[in-house]
Amino acid sequence: MNPYRIVLADEHLTFRQGIKNILEETGNLKVIGEVGDGLKLLDLLKKETPDMIILDISMPSFRRLEAILEAKIISQNAKILVLSMHRDEEYLYRAISNGSHGYLLKEDADTELFAAIEKIRQGGFYVSPNLFSDLTHKFSETRRKGDTRCYHLKSLQYASRKA
Repeated sequence: MNPYRIVLADEHLTFRQGIKNILEETGNLKVIGEVGDGLKLLDLLKKETPDMIILDISMPSFRRLEAILEAKIISQNAKILVLSMHRDEEYLYRAISNGSHGYLLKEDADTELFAAIEKIRQGGFYVSPNLFSDLTHKFSETRRKGDTRCYHLKSLQYASRKA
């Protein structure tokens, strides 16, 4: 079986190299390229055809989440896993709406990276457990307080419902 081909995009070289070493220890995952800049990512994607792009949304040459949109244009079949330190729910919503297949917090990467890759590889969507827990708690608190607003994750819009 051919290895699952991954491109890593994160501005921190040491972090990228660490993730690369961890991924390649499994034998069925192969890092085919790594970059620390958004424009270099686009150049690499014109030469390589990854199965997955793991990217940080805070890279030079891109404004936050536009890297997802640009990567999807070039590598339409590649799955995208955002690996970020940003736990703000707005980043999650925008990442999803821009075409990401998952959102993993860097703080969860040591225990959840393989689970995220496998879930996305099998056609699913992945959200970091700590971020999902925050969202669930926030939603629960909102409902408990009688707020009639609700999250529509399918359409990724925050809407008000008339009571």
